[in-house]
Amino acid sequence: MSVRADLDRYTQSLSALAPNGFFYALHIRFALPLIHHQTFPRAWTDHYTEEAYALRDPIIAWGFSTTGTTRWSEIEIPDPFDILGQSQEHGMVYGLAVSCGPMQSRTIASSARADREFTDAEISRFQQIVEDMHTVTQPPENLTPAQIEALKLIAEGHRHAAAAAELNISESALKARLTSARQRLLARTTAEAIQRARDYRLL
Repeated sequence: MSVRADLDRYTQSLSALAPNGFFYALHIRFALPLIHHQTFPRAWTDHYTEEAYALRDPIIAWGFSTTGTTRWSEIEIPDPFDILGQSQEHGMVYGLAVSCGPMQSRTIASSARADREFTDAEISRFQQIVEDMHTVTQPPENLTPAQIEALKLIAEGHRHAAAAAELNISESALKARLTSARQRLLARTTAEAIQRARDYRLL
């Protein structure tokens, strides 16, 4: 099974545990996650984005200050913008948060519901899924020389035919190298693979 298929399966499992939505940000490095996904109400996410709450969110602050699990009601970090209070207006009354991984590649996830606190068993299950996702999406420490050459030429603006000629290989061989680089970097497009390779200092 591919990593993408694993992620889809894990995401479906998280959805079943999150009546009012969830988010995950996997391997946050240089302030950006390798992969992220969220299903919170659209009105809330629009407001959250407009107000740049990610920079002030006590859940995110908690996630970078420790690892483990917590209920939103147990977070003691100040919330001067009343982000958690505002979220209740969108049915996100009770929540949990999970944080795992080293500081230089932290994963943070959270889930919400309207009716009651999450049970210990639900929190434990959510945590296990998030930790499994963190493990299967571990960013690579390096790329092969062939992958680096192919990505560099495309990053420099070469078209496939020109890049293949530069490397003295067929265009299909070049595309195979780019495909393997995308898979290794968990990127959907070559442009995304190039950006991630740069972010991870692999190019």
